[in-house]
Amino acid sequence: MNAAPAVAIVIRCHNEVDHLGGVIAAVRDQAFEDYEILAVDSGSTDGTLGLLEELEVEIVHIPKDQFSFGRSLNLGCKTARGDILVFLSAHCYPADEDWLANLIAGFDDPGVAAIYGKQRAVDTSAFSEHQILKRWFPEQSVKRQDQPFINNANCAVRRVVWEQYPYDEELPGLEDVAWAKTVMEEGWKIGYRADATVYHVHDETRSQTLNRYQREAITFQKVFPAEHFNLLDFVRLSGRNIVADWKAAREQRVLLRKWGEIIGFRLAQFWGTYRGFHTRWPSSSELKRRFYYPDE
Repeated sequence: MNAAPAVAIVIRCHNEVDHLGGVIAAVRDQAFEDYEILAVDSGSTDGTLGLLEELEVEIVHIPKDQFSFGRSLNLGCKTARGDILVFLSAHCYPADEDWLANLIAGFDDPGVAAIYGKQRAVDTSAFSEHQILKRWFPEQSVKRQDQPFINNANCAVRRVVWEQYPYDEELPGLEDVAWAKTVMEEGWKIGYRADATVYHVHDETRSQTLNRYQREAITFQKVFPAEHFNLLDFVRLSGRNIVADWKAAREQRVLLRKWGEIIGFRLAQFWGTYRGFHTRWPSSSELKRRFYYPDE
């Protein structure tokens, strides 16, 4: 058997034939070459599996009725051989050939458990999505952050830490934030690299946006039980963010084209958040299926 690579790149996918070819091509164009790629597929029916076979990518299968974000990651990590586990969304395109090298550079520090990279929206993304990603993923790197935000769409994790703290397979979203909270409480460091950039394609309908934020809020209120989100929060945060986005859109001279889209996105975002906070835990298997496969 060939020697284990330094890095294993794990890509979760479900019906991603439109993006996977370009994403994998960008990965294979990296300056850092000591890696393997494997895809964890949860029942694709659109040609994704055929494309992966054509590209000679190892495929790990997880049945749709067993899927959760955490379970699919754990399965991919068990199959992978690298000491550094890199998670990349099937619709996140590395921005340049140094993405991977920059993402894993901080693991020279033995106290680092994980490093996540910058994300930027694409031209077809909602205007508010651009604003959110700029806020969540700033232009300055952080060697050790003091709060447990992390995002597995573009992230690297030390294998020995994952082996001790696998992902919670019952959470319907934010399994990455829950994991980061746990390992930080145990003294591990989480870092952020602004120079490890991907372009994240989020071409969602409003119902899909609402679904995403509802799913994540269900986990948020479990991981942070002291937090609350009521109707006043919905009104206040929707209004504040709509106004902020309108101001940014005016500065970019696109307000006349984007004002309605901004309203729709922000209302979906915060109504989904409100519903998630008021969804009884645990969610049923039927609810999970609706969250993960809302169009089927």
